[in-house]
Amino acid sequence: MHRRPTPPFPASGHKQQPAPDTDTFHSPHTMTTPTNRPAYRIARINADDYPALVRIWEASVRATHTFLAEEELLRIRSRLAAEYFPAVELYAAFADGQPVGFAGTAGEHLEMLFVHPDFFGCGCGKRLLLFALREKGVTRVDVNEQNPHAEGFYRAHGFQVASRDETDAAGRPYPILHMVLRQ
Repeated sequence: MHRRPTPPFPASGHKQQPAPDTDTFHSPHTMTTPTNRPAYRIARINADDYPALVRIWEASVRATHTFLAEEELLRIRSRLAAEYFPAVELYAAFADGQPVGFAGTAGEHLEMLFVHPDFFGCGCGKRLLLFALREKGVTRVDVNEQNPHAEGFYRAHGFQVASRDETDAAGRPYPILHMVLRQ
């Protein structure tokens, strides 16, 4: 049985435009709100966008995965563009023409969701998750137990813990919560 590469972390943030042939998700939720939140445009991205996504991933992980050793972070970062990104459908949230967050899906599984820390609490993660739920049919997500903010985020959006593993898929000592969307 062929198994897709396991992303290093379950879904938990220069000017670049998406390729002109990308799919764009339009929603009534793209309006700028009175709280000065940016309007986000969600678009499918390609390998040309990987360097920007690696920067977003690293900034987000440094802000949220404080349990991760520096050597492990660098090892994972070196594998993102070559192994993990090509294994999923990637969509980025763009604000003012720049990617500020991204989500990767594989079937009904949200494999990754990262937002640049400058956009934490601004609706970017929610926008990406709603896109994944509505447009990609996502019903499952794995979350590092050591990232309680991510667990709370998914719980607030209708997910519940279905099971727990003591280690991640690579056998590292990072407990994983397997969450499913409540029906």
